[in-house]
Amino acid sequence: MDDIRQLLLAAFDAEHREHLAAIRAALAAAEAGRPADWNDVFRRAHSLKGAARAVDLPAVEEIAHRLEALFDRMVQGRTGLDRTTAGVVNLALDRIEGLVAGLAETPEPAPPADAIAALDACLSGAPVPDAGATTKPESKPETRPEPVPERAPEPGPVSQDGAISYLRIASDQVESLSKAVHDLTAVLQGQEVIGAAVADLESGARALRRSVDTVQGRTGEMVALARRLRETGDPAGIALDGFVDRVRRLDGDLRGVIRGISGLARGQSRSTGAVDTALRRLRDDADRLLLVPAETVFGGYGRMVRDIAREAGLAVEVRLDGLDLQVDRGLLQALKDPVLHALRNTISHGAEDPEARRAAGKPEALAVTLSVASKGSQLVVTIRDDGRGPDLARILETGRRQGLVPPGAEPGPDEILDLVFTPGFSTATAIDRIAGRGMGLSVVAEAARSLRGRASLRPAEPSGAEVTITVPLSAARQPVLLVEAALAAGEAPQTFGLPSGAVAGLLRLTARDLASVAGEPGARIKQGGRDVVVPLVPLASLLGSGVAPLPLRDGLVRAVLLRCGQAVNALAVDRLLDMRVLLVGPAPPFGGDSTLMSGTVMLADETPALVLDPEGLCARARTGGLVAAPVATPERRTVRVPTVLVVDDSITTRTLEKSILEAHGYRVFVCVDGQDALDRLRRDGADIDLVVADVEMPRLDGFGLLQALKADPGLTRLPVILMTSRGDPADIRRGLDLGADAYITKQKFDQRELLDTIGQLL
Repeated sequence: MDDIRQLLLAAFDAEHREHLAAIRAALAAAEAGRPADWNDVFRRAHSLKGAARAVDLPAVEEIAHRLEALFDRMVQGRTGLDRTTAGVVNLALDRIEGLVAGLAETPEPAPPADAIAALDACLSGAPVPDAGATTKPESKPETRPEPVPERAPEPGPVSQDGAISYLRIASDQVESLSKAVHDLTAVLQGQEVIGAAVADLESGARALRRSVDTVQGRTGEMVALARRLRETGDPAGIALDGFVDRVRRLDGDLRGVIRGISGLARGQSRSTGAVDTALRRLRDDADRLLLVPAETVFGGYGRMVRDIAREAGLAVEVRLDGLDLQVDRGLLQALKDPVLHALRNTISHGAEDPEARRAAGKPEALAVTLSVASKGSQLVVTIRDDGRGPDLARILETGRRQGLVPPGAEPGPDEILDLVFTPGFSTATAIDRIAGRGMGLSVVAEAARSLRGRASLRPAEPSGAEVTITVPLSAARQPVLLVEAALAAGEAPQTFGLPSGAVAGLLRLTARDLASVAGEPGARIKQGGRDVVVPLVPLASLLGSGVAPLPLRDGLVRAVLLRCGQAVNALAVDRLLDMRVLLVGPAPPFGGDSTLMSGTVMLADETPALVLDPEGLCARARTGGLVAAPVATPERRTVRVPTVLVVDDSITTRTLEKSILEAHGYRVFVCVDGQDALDRLRRDGADIDLVVADVEMPRLDGFGLLQALKADPGLTRLPVILMTSRGDPADIRRGLDLGADAYITKQKFDQRELLDTIGQLL
């Protein structure tokens, strides 16, 4: 019986959401002066009452029954929808939503006294009691919204009676499935290599067949010659007959081999195509499970804001926009508390007295809007109100009192507003349930920073305040433009990724398309139907150690047009490779200047590539002085380039360290463990100037490598830096005792420390 009720409750959960959404939409239309279909609203209240009775929820049934009666009067024209009535209906809908959301903790909830009393007053014509002073149903204090059960992001299979069925699965299992699918994708990408090898084999076999055909074309001559030799008694005739026979057999065998290879190539091509289609469909389905509507986390926040306002005796109208946007569930969960704090802040700091709002020409109810949007590669969450707005003088006074603003300093408006994100900062005069402890906006800022984003507070137009949280989108897969750039002259190019959302276009520039603005290169492009010149910066200049020439290839400069807010910048690269949808992981866990990196992707050959942050690139480009003239050619080095050997069993760490060192002018070799490095050094030790080695590695660890080097007369003077996560003092002492020239722990790693240490040793 319990199983049957759970199935009914799951169906009711979806049905009641649909009814509440339709009723709220009708209320919003009526309040905005648009026509509302009250017949449909009445039917929905009736259906909600029947559904509640079917799942044995008398508390919901009582509210729905009263709503049904109220909407019936609206249909008959006996009752209109004024602000008070709309507030009562919203209160009733919020209570229904809260009752259903809390069924896991309270399976048999009591009817909410405030909603029942307010509806009865509306129906009887009596004054509606103050919702803020009415006793709420017994529950925990509303410090956060009731949990909203997650809905499936896409409709599941439809049953025979047309109802949608849902299956609840733990999110970590879905994430594990998605990871397995993407791992499988990386493995199957190797099929392309196999297919190319089979095609090469087929081509080689056909070339061999043509050579055999040439020999075969002369077998007639050889047969005649063999016959003449036999007639003269020369034994060479018999040998020549045997050779001709072998050529014929070889021709037949080769034909069979070619047929087999051709069949294998066709089968492999069909199989690869079928597997690729099926895998793409499986990958898309798996990723859709990880992407959920923003409503699954933020959908209950409208009710939460209205409840807080009622408790404070305030009128509020809440609008939620963009909650149908599909976002990675992990990112939404990370933003749950920050958005909650920002919304509470609108009530505690934005609400005004009704008299003040009327005097300012505002509606009596405070308008609060939560909007979620995707802009390029960024997720933007905006919390806006039309209240009193930020008080700059009061914020500055509090900042001076707390020592956040030096005496005599006169910060600008944006600097003053940024003070509110400091932990412990509050302009509230007293501590109450929703304000005064100075934790709200600091939580917002800290969460944004942890997600490699930012938070800002600015005045809203024409009145009020606007808090914006902007973070990189971290969906399971993202379209990424892959490009190549050589960070130093003479070095092999490296592959980098750029989020496609920030790519405004791809350029292939001829000499006529190049311009010079203030002595720096620019690119002539069409924008808005007219010719404009945009800055043109080599990617090597932004990632490397200084000025780099524009990369010329076949007389063209290839560039990516990056969108940075309202501006665009052209980024010159060596090659434009491909646009692929790839699994984007977090950026490598290293300190230092990481503003240019937003993540990593794994390429088909199992090597990682850094995904660059467009905003960081544009900010670096705006510093200027990074570009050489397009016609400049790199000067030939007159001194030997120092060579560093990087030894680490982590491919991501090796790649990152190699990128850092090459960007600063070093030549870099890499090895996968201590034994590999020792073999390389014994073979090419004279070409290597310094070793950077991890400690924990298979076969031969860093300590063993160090001992072997110090015992080898030819390598004993080679500088060695140990860089490892093992920061125990005993490990550090052991490394230095064995002869390490420096010991750097990865937990405190800063690329500048590594570069400075290498510079000192060389």
